[in-house]
Amino acid sequence: MPTGMIELQRDYFTENSKIIFRNEEMTASLFSYPSGVEAIELKNSLGGMVVLPYLGQMIWDLEFDNTDLKMKNMFSQPKKTASIIDTYGCFAFHSGLIRNGCPEPEDDHGLHGEMPCADMDRAWLEINDEGIKICGEAEYVKGFGHHYLARPSVKMFNRETFIEISMKVKNLSGTEMPLQYMCHTNYAYVENAVMKQNIPDSAFKLRESVPGHVKPTGQWMIYNKKLICGDERIAALNKPEMYDPEIVFFADKLNQYQEEAEFEMVLPDGTAFFTRFSTAELNYATRWILHNRDQQVGAFVLPATCRPEGFLAAERSGTLLKLESGEERSFTVVTGKK
Repeated sequence: MPTGMIELQRDYFTENSKIIFRNEEMTASLFSYPSGVEAIELKNSLGGMVVLPYLGQMIWDLEFDNTDLKMKNMFSQPKKTASIIDTYGCFAFHSGLIRNGCPEPEDDHGLHGEMPCADMDRAWLEINDEGIKICGEAEYVKGFGHHYLARPSVKMFNRETFIEISMKVKNLSGTEMPLQYMCHTNYAYVENAVMKQNIPDSAFKLRESVPGHVKPTGQWMIYNKKLICGDERIAALNKPEMYDPEIVFFADKLNQYQEEAEFEMVLPDGTAFFTRFSTAELNYATRWILHNRDQQVGAFVLPATCRPEGFLAAERSGTLLKLESGEERSFTVVTGKK
């Protein structure tokens, strides 16, 4: 239980950053970008995080031990938009919830669904002896459609270099609703970093479908064929010229290997980025690698409830979750640096 709570209002946020809470270990400040997007900055003694409380509760920036954990991107600031593709510069976003992933031509949804840029209804801080949690709430409702309550949160801890990202979703309608969720963490690309995990390497299968945003080249096609037949494998990020366009791997049904999955990207200096989650909650994983002049990503794991290939693909594969009327599900991911 929180020992204290601060309810936030949109007019608290101005271009001049102001501290709203401080103790001996942590500071919480509020500001808005020139674009008008509201932001909360949390700092502990080891790093800092910027969260957009009213824009899908995106985590825009994350830094620990003077290391930027976020992908290289083209955005100098977040944009007020309904589409994630128009503000693709964050460290992490919530993908889903009734639709998720890269849509097929027959799908009726945009990239990664409705939640990434959702206009949040409420935002507040919960403070206790462990640290500070940023909480939010958004009600999704459509006439003749679905109705749910999403409650995302992200917690920064005292004297720690990791965060805890959570999402709770409750079906408020009188009928069953579909559910797809991915914790989309966009980690930095670090040359010669080595990817490891507590599931077998053989669990990863190369994505063979080609989404609309991917424009294959001859070199990329040849490299993909080598990955499929086993002549090449990617354990370390050491061939950047081959990762444009993106290389994507899937690992399915993780609960056959571990109750708790842990993935690492070990950096050349011996430190590591890591992500840990329950396979009972998130039973699928995606690995996303991209390197070009504009964007560089080493997303060693994106935990999810299904592959991110769109709604219809999940329906066909039988991995589409269903929430009964009044039912709630929660998902938690611990991620950061160690």
